[in-house]
Amino acid sequence: MTARAAVILAAGQGTRMKSPTPKVLHRVGGRAMLDWVIDAAEALGCEKIIVVVSANAEAVRAHVAARLGADAVAVQDPPLGTGHAVLAAKAALAGFDGDVVVNYADGPTLTAADIEPLFDLRRAGADVAVLGFEAADPTPYGRLILGQGDTLKRIVEAREASPVELAVKACNSGVLAAPAALLFELLAQVRADNAKGEYYLTDVVGLANAAGKKVRVAFAPEEAFMGVNSQAELAAAETAFQARRRIELMDAGVSMVAPDTVHLAADTEIAGGAVIEPFVVFGPGVKIETRAVIRAFSHLEGCIVREGALIGPYARLRPGADIGADAHIGNFVEVKKVKVGKGAKANHLSYLGDGSVGAGANIGAGTIFCNYDGFDKYDTHVGEGTFIGSNSALVAPVTIGAGAYTGSGSVITKDVAPNALALGRGQQVEKPGWAAAFRAMKLAARKPKAS
Repeated sequence: MTARAAVILAAGQGTRMKSPTPKVLHRVGGRAMLDWVIDAAEALGCEKIIVVVSANAEAVRAHVAARLGADAVAVQDPPLGTGHAVLAAKAALAGFDGDVVVNYADGPTLTAADIEPLFDLRRAGADVAVLGFEAADPTPYGRLILGQGDTLKRIVEAREASPVELAVKACNSGVLAAPAALLFELLAQVRADNAKGEYYLTDVVGLANAAGKKVRVAFAPEEAFMGVNSQAELAAAETAFQARRRIELMDAGVSMVAPDTVHLAADTEIAGGAVIEPFVVFGPGVKIETRAVIRAFSHLEGCIVREGALIGPYARLRPGADIGADAHIGNFVEVKKVKVGKGAKANHLSYLGDGSVGAGANIGAGTIFCNYDGFDKYDTHVGEGTFIGSNSALVAPVTIGAGAYTGSGSVITKDVAPNALALGRGQQVEKPGWAAAFRAMKLAARKPKAS
């Protein structure tokens, strides 16, 4: 197979986003839009991926360097259009002999499967392959002026199109593929004699035709081309991702009684046979095994819920929570970095942070793992079959032995031996008649004094 490389254009300023976050780092499904586009390039088998950024885009540059390495960054300075941006990647692709696909970092919904037909055209003899779509409303898009079959004669920008050309519904996505040498040869001939005074990547189509090259077009569904330029368009891309991912999960056997209310992350894994109730939010890094039930209004991130476990309603699982098979984490229980054993239960109003809970243990309502002293975190370990009385405070570092009990309302500061009962509370004192005397005193004080 011919070697492949990708040039991803990420130098746009994104002013319409009105956000301090660079446009391409805004998230869809919990991942930066740029990462979705890099994913597509990797799935296409691109051995080199170059991301073109603007001169002042330090956050984008750092993001690319962290994922692909510093040599994957090319800088466009000053910004003079899409053709100029691709030329900025020429030095980074020096010596590369293969096909280059050009894509855009603000198009998170375009997949490798959508782009692959361009390489099919290249194998079939096309010198330049362009990706297009049929738009229901083509108003803002460049038009593809076609010849016979899949031949592409030229691309006309909307602002420079004639009335006849504006009637064309075949639209340009901006994505194209060509041999590296030919692509940069054509770009060197592009001129900025247009309404914006920019160097358009689209001009390579006309230049290629003028040079006798074969230019062909492939089409993908319009919904694949959701370019994001505003917060509203970002929300639309998120909505599209969520709808697609919910369907995939339900097709795999996941039950969702109100799927439109479930919010997923890009890497959410849910096994068939699991049940997800309404208004559940999955942050990044969640894995749910079969027969698990996630009840309404729960929030999960960075955790694993094993087979048959019951979570919520109104539970919060934070990074490092590992909930064992058939365990119960109930309403208003928060778990962070705790391994909960098989069949253990924390049914309400508790905080479990740093440590472990053994199989079959019962954590009473109001229990707190006191894991932080203002400087460092410490572990609490609760053994198998223990019973932690309601309103217990377990002050870490501490270990409660298997089968032990703690009395309700206890503050436990020392390790508890297996099968022992630990009590850590003040002794109850009763003063007979005190309440009646107190009320009488207060009522007497309220009576008006005689004048």
